[in-house]
Amino acid sequence: MLVAAHELKAPLSLMRQLAFAIDLADENTRQHYQSQLINVSERALRQVNDLVKIARFEDGFFETEPVSVRGICEEVIRELAPFFQTEGRSLRLFSHNKSRLAVANHELLYSIVYNFCVNAMRYSERGSTSKVMVSEHHDALRIAVRDYGPALPTKIWRELNAGRLNHPTEIAMRPGSSGLGLYIASQFALHMRARIGAVRHHDGTSFFVDLPISGQISFNF
Repeated sequence: MLVAAHELKAPLSLMRQLAFAIDLADENTRQHYQSQLINVSERALRQVNDLVKIARFEDGFFETEPVSVRGICEEVIRELAPFFQTEGRSLRLFSHNKSRLAVANHELLYSIVYNFCVNAMRYSERGSTSKVMVSEHHDALRIAVRDYGPALPTKIWRELNAGRLNHPTEIAMRPGSSGLGLYIASQFALHMRARIGAVRHHDGTSFFVDLPISGQISFNF
């Protein structure tokens, strides 16, 4: 709870600073600050809503069904594209899978991909393009998002690849929502019987979720 409170306090503090700065800024700077306020507030609200969803798992909500993985990724990209643009970055989808449907919950999977993409936006250089990659991996559909942030600590990397994070963990080298966002993604994946994990690179990390492939035929070509 302390980690969650700390990470949710950070965007509130930033919003307060931006609100004070708007009145002193010129028109162009004011518009940039307003975009940042919207961006930060929407991310914070989403994280609060996601934490509420975890508390409601026992109530039988969020059942799984065949969903279009590509469609969900496209929805996330459409929502985040303006924020990437504001930060001088871009986000693209690369799909290499034949199986178009996976067994998941649309709302929970959307949040997992969203959290991965927010990390990618935070840990990328201006002018760069972040990638959302959909592919078949063994007997699963994998959604992976590459970021270029500081190295993921070995302990957290091992916990992720073991299947879950049991609690929000503060990641000193990755300030912001990395720890809380990864905890939320881990809990959502566990609820859907999916597998979350990470691949460490010399210049960042690829976070992924592996989903069971649905036997239902898809006509979304």
